[in-house]
Amino acid sequence: MSTVAEQLQQARQAQNLTVHQIAEITKIRTDHLRALEEGNYEIFSAPVYIRGFVRSYSTLLKLDVPKIMAALDQELGQTKKHSEPPPFAEPAGGVLDVLMLQLSKVDWRKALVVLGTIGTLVVVLGAVLLLRHQRSADPLSGLKPALYQSPAGGSGDTLPVPSPPRR
Repeated sequence: MSTVAEQLQQARQAQNLTVHQIAEITKIRTDHLRALEEGNYEIFSAPVYIRGFVRSYSTLLKLDVPKIMAALDQELGQTKKHSEPPPFAEPAGGVLDVLMLQLSKVDWRKALVVLGTIGTLVVVLGAVLLLRHQRSADPLSGLKPALYQSPAGGSGDTLPVPSPPRR
């Protein structure tokens, strides 16, 4: 039994179509069509592209699509690159990757409301504690001793009379 690539090439040649005509009709690049006809599946990044292109190509050529797809799956299973599906994602690397993943799961609308409420409560609690501290403190405790010095002969019970203003 011939390979999928040979079947596609033989069917295209039997209908007297060029690779450029097939590319124009299917919108598949000519280098991809040539790779499919040569059986060179290594240029494709994922098997899904190969399957889609072969399905479109074989439908256009009016080949038996389920039979072609079964043969293609068998051929892809024998290749090293396309034998098993690629992993969906790389395993989590470092602490930053894990942190960013967790932060991406946060509903920020709710989180900002909660953080705003907590911030408001902290400010109100700080203001209440500051007010209580100011009320309970002695208002004169922070004053320095008076600067007035009594004259040498005075008793210190009375203040001197101020001198009249100069004119």
